[in-house]
Amino acid sequence: MKFFTLFPLLWFAAALCSGAEKPNVLLIFSDDQGWNDVGCYGSEIPTPNIDRIAAEGVRFDQFYSASSICTPSRFGLLTGRNPSRSEDELLSALMFMADEHKTNSIKADETTIASWLRSKAGYETALIGKWHLGHGSVDLLPPNRGFDFFRGHTGGCIDFFTMTYGIIPDWYHGTELKSENGYATELITEEAVNYIGKSKDSDKPFFLYLAYNAPHFGKGYSPADEKPVNLMQPQAADLKRVDSIEDKIRREFAAMTVSLDDGVGKVLDALDQNGISEDTLVIFLTDHGGDPTYGGSNTPLRGQKATLFEGGIKVPCVMRWPGKITKGSVVKNPYWAIDLFPTFSELGGISETAPLTDGSSFAGLLRGGAVESPEREFFWETGQHSELNRKGWAALRRGDLKYVNSPQEGEFLFDLSQDPNEETDLKAEKPEEFETLKTRWEKLAKEYRE
Repeated sequence: MKFFTLFPLLWFAAALCSGAEKPNVLLIFSDDQGWNDVGCYGSEIPTPNIDRIAAEGVRFDQFYSASSICTPSRFGLLTGRNPSRSEDELLSALMFMADEHKTNSIKADETTIASWLRSKAGYETALIGKWHLGHGSVDLLPPNRGFDFFRGHTGGCIDFFTMTYGIIPDWYHGTELKSENGYATELITEEAVNYIGKSKDSDKPFFLYLAYNAPHFGKGYSPADEKPVNLMQPQAADLKRVDSIEDKIRREFAAMTVSLDDGVGKVLDALDQNGISEDTLVIFLTDHGGDPTYGGSNTPLRGQKATLFEGGIKVPCVMRWPGKITKGSVVKNPYWAIDLFPTFSELGGISETAPLTDGSSFAGLLRGGAVESPEREFFWETGQHSELNRKGWAALRRGDLKYVNSPQEGEFLFDLSQDPNEETDLKAEKPEEFETLKTRWEKLAKEYRE
C-alpha cells in the first residue's frame, strides 16, 4: 500500500489518456454511517464492496462532512457552499411532519452540482434515494433543482418496507408520489443498476447521486399511539450474517449496513457489465458521524452525530477511477465534501467560474498533476433544534489546530496532529491560538450571513 502525506505527490498515476474526457460521476452517499462502521476503517462490520473501492482506488484518512446533521450536510455537498450561507439557514434537520406546509429548502437560485454539470457540461443527472432538502411542494423536489431523474424519498427517513414516513406516503417517481413495497435499500440499488444500464446508450456522461437511507433507522408507525416511531429495520437474512455481534442494536445496524454494502457491490458490477468502469469516477462517503443510540460507532473518535467533535464530522471516504487512481492509495491531508463541487466542475471541463463555493478542487490530483497544498481552513456551525433537544455548536479547523464550542461542555482547542481523538484541551496552554481561532470563527459566521 502506498501512503501519501503531501498534497502535491502524484498518488494518481495516469493522465487522461484513456476513457471518457468527461468522466461519469457516481457519488454514493450513505446515512448515519460513522468512522467505525466501514471495514477498511477498522470496523467489525463486513463491508467488502465498499472496501473494494478503497483497494482499487484511494482511502482518505481526514475527510470531513459539511455538517454533523443530515440536511446541512447535503446542502454543502450539493452546492459546494458552507451551510451557514444557505438562504433558509439550513443548519438543522428538516422535519418531515413539522415542516410539512413550510417552504424551508435549498432554493432554486442556490446552484446544485447537478444543475451546474447539466447546463455547463451536458451531463445527464439523477438522484436515487434520499433528498432531505425540501418537501411538501412539487416546486421543492429534485427535478426542480437540477436532476433529470429522481426516484426516492424527501424526508429524513422512511419505513424501509412501506416507503412511507410513518403512514404518510413519501416515495417519488419524478414529482409524482408512488406506492412502493419491497426493501428501500434494494429498491434504491435496483433503480441505480437500471439507470446505469440505460446510460450506455447515451452519448452524454452522467452524474448519479446515489443517496442511500441506510443504515439510518426507519420511520415506522405505532397504531396505539397514532404516531410515527423510530425503528431499526433489518431483514432477517441479513441479521443472520452478523449474528456474531452481541449487542442487539449494533447487530441490527450491522445487518442494515451489509445490505447497503451488497447494493454498492451490485452497482459496481453494473459499471463493469456495461463496460463503463474506466470512464466512471466512483466516490463513497457518509453524510456525517454515526449515532450510537441506533447502533453507529465512531470509535476511537470523540463525539457523534450532531456534535462537532471529530466523531460527528470526520467520515469514511473512498474513491475509485480505474486507470487513473493508483490502487491502494491513502491520502492523509484534510479535505471535505464541499470540495467535490469544484472538483466535479473542473473534471467536467467547465471553464466558466462556478458560483461562489467554499471548497477547493482536487481535480488536478485526479488528472495526475501536482497541486500546491495551502493551509486549509474548515468552518462548521450547527443550529439549535428544539424538537430534537439540540443546541448549536461551533468549530473551526486551521492547519492542525481545531477550535470547538460545545453547548454542554464549553470551549476547546485541540492539536489534531498530536491528538486526533481530541483528548487534551490546549486552550490554557495556547491562549493566543485559542483566541485567534475563536475570533476567526466569529468573523466567518458573520460574513456567511451577509
